[in-house]
Amino acid sequence: MNTAFNRRTVLLAAALGASTTLLQACGGGDDAPQRNIVELAQSNPDLSILVEAVVAADLAPTLSTGTLTVFAPTNAAFAALLTELGVSKAALLANKPLLTAVLTYHVLGSKVARADVPLGKAITPVSGGFFKIDSANGLKITDGRNRVSTITATDILASNGVVHLVDRVLLPADKDIVATASALPDFSILVEAVVAAGLVGTLQGAGPFTVFAPTNAAFAALLTELGVTKAALLADTALLTKVLTYHVVPARVLKAEVPVNAAITTVQGQSFTVNSSLVITDQKQRTSNIVATDVFTSNGVIHGVDKVILPQ
Repeated sequence: MNTAFNRRTVLLAAALGASTTLLQACGGGDDAPQRNIVELAQSNPDLSILVEAVVAADLAPTLSTGTLTVFAPTNAAFAALLTELGVSKAALLANKPLLTAVLTYHVLGSKVARADVPLGKAITPVSGGFFKIDSANGLKITDGRNRVSTITATDILASNGVVHLVDRVLLPADKDIVATASALPDFSILVEAVVAAGLVGTLQGAGPFTVFAPTNAAFAALLTELGVTKAALLADTALLTKVLTYHVVPARVLKAEVPVNAAITTVQGQSFTVNSSLVITDQKQRTSNIVATDVFTSNGVIHGVDKVILPQ
């Protein structure tokens, strides 16, 4: 009888032990992450260059405390960056201001799990600036220089936040609205118009601004519509200023943030509307199509339009 009792006791203890192990494996026990973000990166061989960079920039203490989200570039991502920038690893690690600006551009000041990512909307890292994340064949990041990277692993938990792996180093914007438009051939007439109207300084300001930028074809169509030459239009600075400032919104508005069918007030003072098909209706009830979206700059965003919009 005692033998049978003892056998039952042993079996019960074994069952309880197995249940405890199962609960811990499923998250029912004390399974909180014990390593902070820096320690987590140190434990992953594929993040060794990131760790070197963090140490070189003296950011290890910062990334070991608080509550953060880090988009962590892999070694392959850093190798590709060195080729892109045409520098050696030693040179990059020695450039502390650049290194700090780039690394902090990968850090958010709160914990953002994959399920909580605000898709298509501006995300502001601790260094300032912004980038966005879209869901298209996985999660894609568009950085300030309009470069795209892929998030290859998500929700790696640390004691002070979460880490997501990325296959390309993100870079903050280095060109303002005027410089960005000047680098795009299809906006050459717009740039001429901005210069003629004396608006370069304004559009190089801190902003942020959203510019609905007419293409060269849009300006050509406007000249026909108004029955004037390009020279005559560029010489009429009063009209030019009124038209151009009607294309500028004094806020950063990404495609996903456009208020559909609501009045959008411009720097010029009058408003226009945008419908769900990205068609703009201006004050003269003329319509134009937004044909390119979310071209990022250091002081805002550009959307391309196929027709110059006009105020009253």
